Amino acid sequence: MALFMDVHTLDGPVGIADVAQAHAADVATQGRYGVDYQRYWVDQEAGKIFCLVEAPDAEAAASVHREAHGLVADAIFAVAEGS
Repeated sequence: MALFMDVHTLDGPVGIADVAQAHAADVATQGRYGVDYQRYWVDQEAGKIFCLVEAPDAEAAASVHREAHGLVADAIFAVAEGS
């Protein structure tokens, strides 16, 4: 599987608890798509969310977000892990 980083930009500040709830919904949904949402980062003031996901392709990763909570990413990038 490939590794992806997605980026969400909301229209205002975002609470870390709200993102944790959305991530939990992703985890509950991901098995149907062969996806593994691994970690996320939040810039609360800027309303930015970054998700690291292992998936067969970007569309599978997006499908999990769409089904789990509807917060589809603005962009999804294929990434490689470095040290």
